Formats: sequence, C-alpha cells, structure tokens
Amino acid sequence: MASKTQIHPLKPPKQPPKTPKKQWSLNDFEIGKPLGKGKFGRVYLAREVKSGFIVALKVIFKEQIEKYRLHHQLRREMEIQTSLRHPNVLRLYGWFHDEKRIYLILEYAHGGELYRELRKTGRLPEKEAAIYIASLTQALAYCHEKHVIHRDIKPENLLLDHEGRLKIADFGWSVQSRSKRHTMCGTLDYLAPEMVENKAHDYAVDNWTLGILCYEFLYGVPPFEAERQTDTFRRIMKVDLSFPSTPDVSAEAKNLISQLLVKDSSKRLSLQKIMEHPWIIKNVT
Repeated sequence: MASKTQIHPLKPPKQPPKTPKKQWSLNDFEIGKPLGKGKFGRVYLAREVKSGFIVALKVIFKEQIEKYRLHHQLRREMEIQTSLRHPNVLRLYGWFHDEKRIYLILEYAHGGELYRELRKTGRLPEKEAAIYIASLTQALAYCHEKHVIHRDIKPENLLLDHEGRLKIADFGWSVQSRSKRHTMCGTLDYLAPEMVENKAHDYAVDNWTLGILCYEFLYGVPPFEAERQTDTFRRIMKVDLSFPSTPDVSAEAKNLISQLLVKDSSKRLSLQKIMEHPWIIKNVT
C-alpha cells in the first residue's frame, strides 16, 4: 500500500460520514502516511473521499489471522469496539475486507500513543496523571456497565486526540461477559495477581491496572518490574509494592495506588470511589 496522498492532520468534522448500511471499499479512501505497525498489520492515516473525514485505517493480513487462529478474537474485538460510544474510547466506525486484508475504519487520534509521551518525559506531573486516571476510570466504568472487561490497559493502548483527550484504543483482549473468566491474557507488568495465579477473574483486573498505570505515570516505571519474568510474577503475587523517595510523589497519590494494588480483588477501590478520592478531586477540575 504505497502512499498516494500526503494528508496533513486536519481537525476532523464533528460527525463521521453517515452511511451505516454502506459497503466500504479501499476506493472510498485516500491513503496517507503510516501511523504505526503491529504484529498483524499496519495503521495508516486516511481520508474518506466523499466527506473529507479523516480516519485511521488499520490493515490486518488475513494470512496472519489464519496462522495464529485469531478469527474469534478479532470478531469479538470488532463487535465490542463498534458497540461502545464514550468520549474516552476510540471509535470503530466500520470495516471491510478484500482477498488478502481486513480493514478497520478507526477514529484518528492526532496525539498518538500516551506511551510515547511517557517515554519522552520520563514521568508525568501529578495533575496530568490524575486527569488521565480520571478519564480512564470513567471510560472503564462505562465499559463495565456494558459488561466489557478490557484486560489490557497499558500506555501503548492509550491514545490522545487533537485536544489531548485520552482514548482507550485496543480491545484485542477484551471480553463481554457477566461471569468470571479464566483466560490468562494481557501484558506481564500489568497483570493482576489472580491472573498470574491462573484463578478466575472479573472486572477488578481493570481496577488493578489503574493502580499500575498511576504508579507508572508518576514514577516512570511499573511497580513490579524486574529483570526476570519469574521475579515480576513473584512480586505481583506478593504485591511487593514500595515507593522510592525520588521523585517526590504526594501522600494522596500513594494512598490511591495502595488502595488499588490490593491482592484480594473484592477489596480493591471501586471505580466510583476512585472518582471520589482526594487526589482525583484535588487535581481534576
């Protein structure tokens, strides 16, 4: 897919093209620069020809989906993300396919990955970190109401739009279920103890991840990071949590993290209580 057109980031119109029954094809889009590359495909900046609406086009190779037997997972991801409508959840507008590829038409997040910003700055100021945690909490509360557990919240899966608003972007490991789950999935540093121990898990795994992220935003590294995978597993299971003396992080922030990184999932701070926590109230207007 060579770049046909150089598309400059424009502020998109408020509404995507209204064609719910439309059968999309590649001819409906001008393809711009590559935005990113994943294991199973690439993401490109694109413009819908008729409306000029700017999107991100995720191109997935069918060969890869077949090789790794991901049909069910991809279908589930597409169904879940299409059904969600929240300002902090990246929209999936639609999809189409040809002989070799599947194309997902996604909301374009001009600010890119939060991971990149975090790596650039090392860590975030408390106010900024609190705003992101509050946005994430509200998005997850919405997802949980819809019985969706995300299961892979991490900086690489969080994007920022042109106004700096946070968007949950990747629903590859998410599941829609009212019952407890048993699949171990996600990313090592962010796994809750019940997942590491192969026990049944529920929505509370997302609450745990908020604690991990809050720590990483403020200290620049996840709390249970270790050189060897087995040591990270051990630290998670023991909840071997410590707060370094530098950088200087407020007592309220540490309190919030400590109430989220609790081994007993039923005792973790609820999403409602996160929004009422003094650290969030103090930093988020």
